[in-house]
Amino acid sequence: MSFLFFSFLLSVFIVNAQSSDYNLKHWPKGKSPEEIGKRIAVKFINTPHTYYGNTHPENPPVLVTYPDVCTWLGGLWFSKVTKDDDLRNQLEKRFTPLFSTEKHLQPKANHVDHNVFGSVPLELYMQTKQQKYLDLGLYYADTQWTLPENAKPEEKAWADKGYTWQTRVWIDDMFMITAVQVQAYRATGDRKYIDRAAKEMVYYLDKIQLENGLFFHSPETHFCWGRGNGWMAVGMAELLRSLPKDNPNKDRIMKGYHKMMATLLKYQAPEGMWRQIIDDQEAWFESSSTAMFTYSMITGVKNGWLNKKEYGAAARKAWIAVTGYLNQNDELTEVCEGTNIFNSRQYYLDRKRIVGDLHGHAPLLWCATALLR
Repeated sequence: MSFLFFSFLLSVFIVNAQSSDYNLKHWPKGKSPEEIGKRIAVKFINTPHTYYGNTHPENPPVLVTYPDVCTWLGGLWFSKVTKDDDLRNQLEKRFTPLFSTEKHLQPKANHVDHNVFGSVPLELYMQTKQQKYLDLGLYYADTQWTLPENAKPEEKAWADKGYTWQTRVWIDDMFMITAVQVQAYRATGDRKYIDRAAKEMVYYLDKIQLENGLFFHSPETHFCWGRGNGWMAVGMAELLRSLPKDNPNKDRIMKGYHKMMATLLKYQAPEGMWRQIIDDQEAWFESSSTAMFTYSMITGVKNGWLNKKEYGAAARKAWIAVTGYLNQNDELTEVCEGTNIFNSRQYYLDRKRIVGDLHGHAPLLWCATALLR
């Protein structure tokens, strides 16, 4: 073999290796989004409602909560992109009792964590065209902006400014509010839903985004908690995915999104994961935040907002890494437990690491869907 021919083969090998670094279509054995997504969706169908944070072993459950909602939504997205009607039917069958025998489990429309419930019936409406799903979903979208009669003065003040009365300036809100409003826009085409979500997002960006693009959990909590930032990353991606080009807030939101993605790229560990406190090198690798950041980057690459080679490589590395935390029982490990605000580094470092928590399963389904779109 001549030296020139050998050099040619070597260059071809290097180019192919480099291109595979950011390829979002071909995966190692056991890592395909079709396989991972189906495993997680079936696991959800076969698991009872979790009633996260709303029950006690001695008391009956009180409502369907947002981790279930987020996983349900992910399952429906996944069933649509894979054209899996049987899976969709199973997810719908799980929802049907909420109109009858489990109607008491519908959450009250009085909090961002409750109103996000409406995103699921809105998705069911878009896939089945059944009016009952649209009616239920719009109830939650509309009540998020309809001031209740017993509103507190601060809630009225938010409404008077055109924001939802449920505003509290926690980063979690920017998925909870955005998800149901964007879904309402997708279901109806009525721009009021996505326009008000965009206005809300800009307020949060202007108020709490740090110079480096990340976010504290709240203005009172000065730590960049992983999953909290994940909610914001996914919220921006979901909003931008459907926001009309002529929306006056689009450029501002895209700027905030790019700023966050650039810093996340900087803090991704060589292993592909992100940490419980993003910018703390002593913090543990956390799977739910990693999945959320991965979803946001996949969506950015697929829509042309992010550089394919740079961010595609980061998303690929992250997907391969985070799916490695999926055990033989189809449970994601190293998921931070539900976390309130608290201004203490040790508080975040000491949070329990849950196995099989839907806070992690939901974004894994979102990633699988995004990879297949």
